Amino acid sequence: MIKPLASMIPAPAVMKFPILIVPLCAALAVIGCAPTAQLPAEGAQRAAAVHLKQAAAQSLTAEQRAVLYLDSAKEASALLDSRSAGESVRVNYNKAAADLTVLLCSAENSRLWNRPLTLSHAGTTYQLRFAKPTRDGVWDPGYFTGMTQAETIPNGDLDRRNLQHGIGGTLVGNHQPNPLPPHVRPCGINAAVTVTLDFKGREVLLTLLDPSVRKTARVAGADRPLAADFSAPLAAYPQGSELWNGLMGVLHVEQTMDTLGLFMIRPYNPDRIPLIFVHGLASTPRMWRRVINDLEADPEFRSRYQCWLFSYPTGNPPAYSALRLRQELASIERSYPQSRPYVLIGHSMGGLLSRMQVTTVTRESWNVIGKDKAEQFFAAVKPGDIIDQSTRFQANPRVGRVIFICTPHRGSSMAVGTIGNFFAKLISLPKSLTSVLTQSVVTSIAVVTGDPKRMPNSVSGLSPNNPTLKVLDHTPMKAPYHSIIGDRGKGDSPNSSDGVVDYSSSHLKGAKSECIVPGPHSACELPETHAEIRRILHLHVQQN
Repeated sequence: MIKPLASMIPAPAVMKFPILIVPLCAALAVIGCAPTAQLPAEGAQRAAAVHLKQAAAQSLTAEQRAVLYLDSAKEASALLDSRSAGESVRVNYNKAAADLTVLLCSAENSRLWNRPLTLSHAGTTYQLRFAKPTRDGVWDPGYFTGMTQAETIPNGDLDRRNLQHGIGGTLVGNHQPNPLPPHVRPCGINAAVTVTLDFKGREVLLTLLDPSVRKTARVAGADRPLAADFSAPLAAYPQGSELWNGLMGVLHVEQTMDTLGLFMIRPYNPDRIPLIFVHGLASTPRMWRRVINDLEADPEFRSRYQCWLFSYPTGNPPAYSALRLRQELASIERSYPQSRPYVLIGHSMGGLLSRMQVTTVTRESWNVIGKDKAEQFFAAVKPGDIIDQSTRFQANPRVGRVIFICTPHRGSSMAVGTIGNFFAKLISLPKSLTSVLTQSVVTSIAVVTGDPKRMPNSVSGLSPNNPTLKVLDHTPMKAPYHSIIGDRGKGDSPNSSDGVVDYSSSHLKGAKSECIVPGPHSACELPETHAEIRRILHLHVQQN
């Protein structure tokens, strides 16, 4: 039984302080009946959430919204070390920072972007400035022409999201200059960006960080792990139909020649090794998306490599497409003379294009098909024309390593089968190429294509009867190379096939390594293939 308060106080004290008893009892009664008082941290946390919600109102001006985002971030940052605040504080801070950055970049023709700002609303004023770029992972705000919250970008066909939890708003920064420089697609270049806001009273420093370089950020007086979304920049690129675009690249070469080029998918970094992906027949660079996303889950890969994509219409003869790749690599040398030596990864026919970058083929090399045949062919070739450049070339000393995936070094029987003959008849070559292949040259070029009935194309270029493959097979490569070969899970190598290319065609005696993976010709998608690529790329870093 609970005793009355008066009975718990000695009688003399009651008599001595009678005037205190009544107010004290009343106060205790009120406290016992009233709701629990709100703690300061809870109030600030609630204020941060309220300001974040208010800032989303489109009826406010950009400056008013910016102040509310700053209010939210400031209130949240003050609670980052509070044990009672919980995870929601970091979430509010990150979202306020990301949404503010997108607002400043997009509002009023970028009037609020990349310049010192005085922002006022409802009696509150902030002085905001942008951090200057540095070599240790601070982006130049002026580099970006657009910003998108990473969380708003769907995965698309990516089967995993490479996330890093921590402080900062995760964004995709887009660089889309006008006019476009070489090796930049019309959609521009995407990059992973993490934004932080650091407050000193009402002064705010907005910093755009490269999470592939920086692992932590200084926020609210402490170094904190940095948040990142490494998949969003890849997922943000335009989605297209791999099947449809791949077929158009085979059958309607003239209409798809504008897709040809070697393009970077991340901002250029001279300290990183260019990793160049070359797709195969009836495909497009989009086939590499899941491979790249899986590789970019590795922090060492992100810090040591930069991915490039070679795009080309695959109806053209492989030797001609290899010439265009050679020209694109030469363009990189001119545009980025400080670039490090490249690593090429070629799938299927893309492997043949890659092989022709590390092989020197001379007039004498063609004697392997018969000296008389070689003389007959070269007698009709004009020095310096497309045919001459496609059949005589030097190995590129800047290529440091090649990875072949399901590559038909000795051709594929499918190229001479019913399906191959059907597609070979449908291929329409570009006028720039057919104008060189006059009737007299076509007659002699059959010597090196093995097909006297029609113009050379990608299908005839993959025929086991194509003498060009025989020349390449008897010519050494000038860079280390590795083979990844599919066997459809049957485990029957060397009597195996990936369903398109036999093991006997993919196998290379001089390979530094050979990995058999349990999959079909599309073995690029296999985890075993990704693991082998990572192993080779780590080896390349160690040896270079």
